[in-house]
Amino acid sequence: MDAVEFFQLSAGRWSSKRTTHHLAFKRAEKGESDIVVETLAADDPEIIALCEMHSIDPNLSVGGSRVRWLGTMAWDREGDENHEGKTVFAIVPDPDNPRKGRLLRERGYAEIVPVVGRFEMDDEDGLVLTTEYETMSSVERFWFASPDLRMRTSAVKRFGGLSTATFCTESRVDSDTDVSDTEQSEVKNETSSVTEDGVNLKEFYSVLGW
Repeated sequence: MDAVEFFQLSAGRWSSKRTTHHLAFKRAEKGESDIVVETLAADDPEIIALCEMHSIDPNLSVGGSRVRWLGTMAWDREGDENHEGKTVFAIVPDPDNPRKGRLLRERGYAEIVPVVGRFEMDDEDGLVLTTEYETMSSVERFWFASPDLRMRTSAVKRFGGLSTATFCTESRVDSDTDVSDTEQSEVKNETSSVTEDGVNLKEFYSVLGW
């Protein structure tokens, strides 16, 4: 499949569980999040605006997605962390190969800034996304074990070495992309944070959530 088909398969509501290895501390941190992915057409105003933000012709995009998330990580300080938000990304495939191209985002994985990454579908129909930032880089791989079970690995490298490595399993909750305020509150209560003094690694949390 091409990148458009891959992201269309991602549409819906997901429950994500992740383990992040903080290599500098030689410790692992668990987290949970509730994720909603909505498919956006190529002519959607948000896709057009995102392309224009990156000075790319909107006619080159084939669409994208809007992602919303609400999550917690085990090392969160109570009342001091915010793993809730949303972002939009647009798919801009290479002219000669729809399985490769650019992925435009409002905010990145390792730095909360607009960013353009390179994607490529591998031989097993997994999507590999590589993103270069000013001070770091990230490599992510997404794949489906089944239509209702999505997996992801990611590695962030900074200052000449690896900083974090993450593994996620995400189960489809349903195909309804509307999450009410009540549901958001319930998710927040079910995934209440565990505080551990002396460590604050909020910057390493995936701001895409998915």
